[in-house]
Amino acid sequence: MNQNLYSLLSAHFPKNPAAACMILPDGRVWTYGDIQRASARMANLIVGRGLKPGDRVAAQVEKTPEALVLYLAAIRAGMVFLPLNPAYQRHELEYFLGDAKPGLFVCRPQMRTLAAELAAKAGVPHVLELDDTGRGSLIDAATPQSDIFSTVARTTGDLAAILYTSGTTGRSKGAMLTHGNLAHNARTLHAYWHFQSGDVLLHMLPTFHVHGLFVACHCVLLNGSAMFFEPKFDAARAMQLLPQSTVFMGVPTYYVRLLLDPAFGRDTCRNIRLFVSGSAPLLKETFDEFRQRTGHTILERYGMTEGGMFTSNPYEGERRGGTVGFPLPGTSLQIVGAGGTATKPGVVGNIQVKGDNVFVGYWGMPEKTREEFTAEGFFKTGDMGSFDADGYVTISGRSKDLVITGGLNVYPKEIEELIDAMPGVVESAVIGLPHPDFGEAVTAVVVRQKNAEGRALTESGIIGAIKDKLANFKVPKWVYLVDELPRNAMGKVQKNILRKNYSPMTPR
Repeated sequence: MNQNLYSLLSAHFPKNPAAACMILPDGRVWTYGDIQRASARMANLIVGRGLKPGDRVAAQVEKTPEALVLYLAAIRAGMVFLPLNPAYQRHELEYFLGDAKPGLFVCRPQMRTLAAELAAKAGVPHVLELDDTGRGSLIDAATPQSDIFSTVARTTGDLAAILYTSGTTGRSKGAMLTHGNLAHNARTLHAYWHFQSGDVLLHMLPTFHVHGLFVACHCVLLNGSAMFFEPKFDAARAMQLLPQSTVFMGVPTYYVRLLLDPAFGRDTCRNIRLFVSGSAPLLKETFDEFRQRTGHTILERYGMTEGGMFTSNPYEGERRGGTVGFPLPGTSLQIVGAGGTATKPGVVGNIQVKGDNVFVGYWGMPEKTREEFTAEGFFKTGDMGSFDADGYVTISGRSKDLVITGGLNVYPKEIEELIDAMPGVVESAVIGLPHPDFGEAVTAVVVRQKNAEGRALTESGIIGAIKDKLANFKVPKWVYLVDELPRNAMGKVQKNILRKNYSPMTPR
């Protein structure tokens, strides 16, 4: 039996190829038949360019139906898909292309010159374009291809995707996810969240990370359902489409913005059966206000790039605010103390997970992979949490200094290195501070040199100097200029003290 993820998904497509899959803002509909034919043409194109099973296909494009089809075509052809945030700039792209060495890089037309330069440097043989409306040289080259393609045989252990994730030391790491990893998580969530005939998903998430590409799309495709495929989250647009939907998945920011509209309430949500939140902690205040306003209880879950979803509040049963529910079927989750022994209920420890959904390691980093797994095969998530007496999991923080802003991971060291290289800077520390909209705001605490260059530093100047080098979501929203950073006896910067001493209300 072919274990290619595309085989699993397509086996559940509706028997009627005219059934709707993606409903676009302008009213156009992509049917399941359209997806089968378009992914076949793209797969034929990829293979025709000389790529072999296991080669990487990188894509830095905006969310369009064609972008989703590119992902499906890549896995259908046995390739390894590498989605990249469209906000990434030269500094980041150079690293990703050089590290993954894809056989094909699909970019937006406005990035073509830079893409060609970086591709040549990294030895990437093919660069094609896909614009924000779904047109470009990728489509031009795929259009004449045959719309018949035999899905390439893959095993559960073959790679399907590499997603780069943030860390606290070194550069970003490429998490390797197999066809088996993705299939297990898709089946589990589809069943656990009770996807059913007639479901319609309102899809407003980006498709360059796990939540939007895997969690949302896989559930829809495995269900043979339709989804409103929107380019981005827009509260007013969501208000229009929620009454026509049955499922909505979002990050906490989405729910905060919906609640800002006085008209948002029970009538708007009359046909919804499930609201899911993830990618960042959902504030208890948001959870409670949403339930009061709509009569719906948001289902919060927990996962990460290295394995999709690990836990979920129950579909049937109590969904507890401030918790992320129970370990999902097929996922073992343990919380251990410093000595590696299991913690008692209510005691915070290190969260470790194991299961068929958990990734197989970091691309090109065998030593780092070994470090991140226990001898028993549990992955060390780097998150801290606890079980309550009833088995619900609560996430209390991260042992790694990761900042999550608007559901996106930000890796502090990358920003610190850019700031530290600026004239007049002694050193810097990047932290996350609470933000009502984004969950956390990237914040830089900068020590100035005691000279003219140091005195000339300003918040706007520091932000301006790095904003063209990083994706916008990584650029600090706030900068504090200080004389020194707090350190412990070993000389390590104490970011916990910085987070305690600074708040959005602290004068700058």
